[in-house]
Amino acid sequence: MKNQTLDLITLARPYAKAAFDFSIRQNCLDQWQRALTFTTLVISYPSVQILISKPLAPYILSDIFIKICGDQLDHHVQNFIRILSENKRLSLLSNILEKFIQLRTRYEAIIELEILSAKKLNVIQMNNIQIAMEKHLSSKVKLNYTIDTSLIAGLIIRMGDIVIDGSIRNRIEQLTKVLKS
Repeated sequence: MKNQTLDLITLARPYAKAAFDFSIRQNCLDQWQRALTFTTLVISYPSVQILISKPLAPYILSDIFIKICGDQLDHHVQNFIRILSENKRLSLLSNILEKFIQLRTRYEAIIELEILSAKKLNVIQMNNIQIAMEKHLSSKVKLNYTIDTSLIAGLIIRMGDIVIDGSIRNRIEQLTKVLKS
């Protein structure tokens, strides 16, 4: 049973990714998630389950399914339903929704970073750090900022157990170690 679930998720992944990528480009994540949730609910009804198991032509099946959904689906989601029907994948809607939600959660995840600076940073400097870290991490970041004068100059960026230490204090400590050895 577990193997079958993995197979269904594997089959659903490219459809979820396509829907997710489209919804990002069109700036309509909420609408797509609502539509996928709605279609998953519709397809869970026993009468609809019987319908999709019948040997109907894909265009007939998709048209019936779209009519059942009424005006809840915009034309992009209707086209998505037609593609699923053509490829005999309507039964994967719940798996597609599950994967879509996973992709969205990962996309919207915010990583918290701790910034330690020897002196107060201005808004432009903080924005530059945020932009650089978001680009580097491919994720949104939230900066928690603290001033630590013991750094002498520079800054330290912490993300969990990962530390980027660009402080003068650290460089002095490294030079001291080299000189002692």
